[in-house]
Amino acid sequence: MDYLELTVQLQPREPWAEVLICQLAENGFESFVETEEGILAYAQVGQIDVAKPESNTFLEDVPEELSVNWSKKIIAQQNWNAQWEADFQPVYVEEYLSILAPFHDRKEHKGLIVEILPKMSFGTGHHQTTWMMSKALFELDELPKKVLDMGTGTGVLAIIAEKLGAEDLLAVDIEDWSVENTEENAARNACKKIRTLCGDIDKIEENDFGLILANINKNVLKAHMQGYYDRLIVNGKLFLSGFFLSDCDELIACAEVIGFKKNRILNKDNWAAIEFNK
Repeated sequence: MDYLELTVQLQPREPWAEVLICQLAENGFESFVETEEGILAYAQVGQIDVAKPESNTFLEDVPEELSVNWSKKIIAQQNWNAQWEADFQPVYVEEYLSILAPFHDRKEHKGLIVEILPKMSFGTGHHQTTWMMSKALFELDELPKKVLDMGTGTGVLAIIAEKLGAEDLLAVDIEDWSVENTEENAARNACKKIRTLCGDIDKIEENDFGLILANINKNVLKAHMQGYYDRLIVNGKLFLSGFFLSDCDELIACAEVIGFKKNRILNKDNWAAIEFNK
């Protein structure tokens, strides 16, 4: 899958970078990197209008006090992979966890080591949402034995969960390359209990998960909420991330209508994660 990279320079940068990220996230962009000048935004080719990627954002109706310059380019999957292998830095989740690539030095590691060779950027632990979800796993009083990892990406959360004691894990993603990468990374970490599935929530027939991890985006999470509830056991837990702190009230309201009870909210750099109980 090829990706569109949208480079946006903003002057002044604040508060407009966060506003733009929110609007782009609503219009098909999946991942963001904040820069000193503005942001980089990434979307799958085919999911947005590549000819006019700035459509449906404030880039078409710029406030008078804001100067915006933007450019775009297509990144082929093989080039994207090579770039990430070159740029992939170690990730440290406090003292709990080190997420490393095979070529990283192990001398500076902290806590549990998970080795990831990403095919794409998502799920490496660099993004705030994956970092928070990883942290939340370590802070559970007791990890449920059966775990569903929705939008698994590289499989990193499923791998962490197995290493923390989960005995039956299902890692699901709509992208076949992600499923393949999850299987490769599971083998790389000597994980034997992770099953994979290429598809969406409707492909999952099991309803006895003790924990569901869903790091996707707000609209997909809302659409899946009933499906998550139906697939959890009584007193099971749901961890959601992939959205901004400003989206929490909307997601909590959606979850509570179905029957979930909010436990806590985590936040990092204006991104959020929410823990629910069924």
